[in-house]
Amino acid sequence: MKSLKSGLIVLGTMGLLFLGACSNKEQAANTETSQTTSTSTTSTTQSSAPSASPTLKTEGQHGESHGGQVVETGVYHLEFVPEKEANATHMDFYLQKGDNHEAIPNAKVTAQVQLPDGKQKTVPLTYDAKDKHYTGLLSDNATGQYQVKITGDVKGEKVNGRFSFNR
Repeated sequence: MKSLKSGLIVLGTMGLLFLGACSNKEQAANTETSQTTSTSTTSTTQSSAPSASPTLKTEGQHGESHGGQVVETGVYHLEFVPEKEANATHMDFYLQKGDNHEAIPNAKVTAQVQLPDGKQKTVPLTYDAKDKHYTGLLSDNATGQYQVKITGDVKGEKVNGRFSFNR
């Protein structure tokens, strides 16, 4: 009876170790992990061939940064910079194209924001010609993590990026 209990304990422990190892592997493979601050970026490698799937890059790989979260997708460079205000969050979004990161002024850009309570809000982003980026104001100040999906339409071509921030 004692050896049966010992065997079950050992088997259970091995099973938990196996499950723990599997779950850590999946987390490491996810390139779109949550960003905890507006100035952090996640580093991944990208092949020399352009791809349609977004990848996060470091500042050295994509050039000048505005202090936000960066996603490279195909020929597009996307950067999201949320700035907390008293009763809202100001959102800056840089939509650029090519190796020299030319600003794209004529796109239709919207942000689909999931609030910490799970509700969805759509925020249209307008182009600021002076600063060469898109801006919007999220009039919500709940504490927690916000998930943001930004969709751009550049002359019929869809460009998407996923970001997050805490308030």
